Amino acid sequence: MARSLRERRDDLDLRWIGGHRGLEARVVAGAGIPVTRLMLRSLRTADVSLPALVDPVRLGASFPQAMALVGGLRPAAIFTTGGYVALPVAAAAAALRVPVLLWEGNVIPGRSVRAIARLARVVAVSFPETCRRLPGRCHVTGTPIRDLASVDRLAARRHFEIPADARAVLIFGGSQAVQRFDSAVEQALPELAARAIVVHVTGESAYGAALARREALPDALRERYRPYPFLREEMADALAAADLVVGRAGSSTIAEVTALGTPLVLVPYPHAAGHQAANARAVAEQGAALVIADEAFDGAALLDAVGILADPRRHLEMSSASRALARPGAADAVARLVLALADRLPLPSDEEVEAISRGVAA
Repeated sequence: MARSLRERRDDLDLRWIGGHRGLEARVVAGAGIPVTRLMLRSLRTADVSLPALVDPVRLGASFPQAMALVGGLRPAAIFTTGGYVALPVAAAAAALRVPVLLWEGNVIPGRSVRAIARLARVVAVSFPETCRRLPGRCHVTGTPIRDLASVDRLAARRHFEIPADARAVLIFGGSQAVQRFDSAVEQALPELAARAIVVHVTGESAYGAALARREALPDALRERYRPYPFLREEMADALAAADLVVGRAGSSTIAEVTALGTPLVLVPYPHAAGHQAANARAVAEQGAALVIADEAFDGAALLDAVGILADPRRHLEMSSASRALARPGAADAVARLVLALADRLPLPSDEEVEAISRGVAA
């Protein structure tokens, strides 16, 4: 979002307001955006603990803090992805008549998102179904993602040493090691490596075990299993090089894979109020994904899913369905809405937002 906003306005002054837990302080500051932190923590659990019991006190104290911050900065507009930390900021913005754009990536919005939507001037979402669940003006923009337009599939495959005639599957479970995914890969080897070149993002804690599994493979299969502890700058190339992606059903994962027109095997994260399960169903209903429940995802299920690569017609149909869902210009569409709010201009029409998000309009 910062990239798209900065491309449109040279004089842009971006500020970030966050909480006291998460990656904001390191990641956002590293992008050259000043960070201010509220007293609040971002909520990750509903467990009863002393910090959780203190959270209502923190929330109460954060409202005057947010009023002072918003009142002092007097921003032209506020962009938020919702969440507990955004509540006092959105309330302060409403009181001070600062327009707010709320973006929601899940089919089913959480409680804090539903509350903030009532304070927002406009809402942007990834899935059409979400508009029916939120009040006010709503645009389907898709999920803002990194720029994948310049990623070259052939160059990406050369980078990962994947032959032109080979099938490749990318398996990753998110930013942390996922035991369910690692166990499924362990159970499926070596047959999995015989069927496809496997790029497996394990997470740091599972990387050693993955290397040991690789060394135990027969010589002919060892080079076909490629474990990595993580992929950062190389992740775009890994996505572009793959013929099939196996992962969780977060909004960003879905958006990046469909932007490349690649079929998905989605294993929704089983918690967080079932948000990912709803995301996965929405993609599967369009024919772009096979969905496997977390508790059913084992080696046999993984091998069955990889069978998509052996069925050219099914693979082509899923690829076409994936490409039809793509909104590579989502960040530009949301940026257009934010700047229209900031400049007090009429918001673009649904048709304009659709064209920009699909990457067919500037």
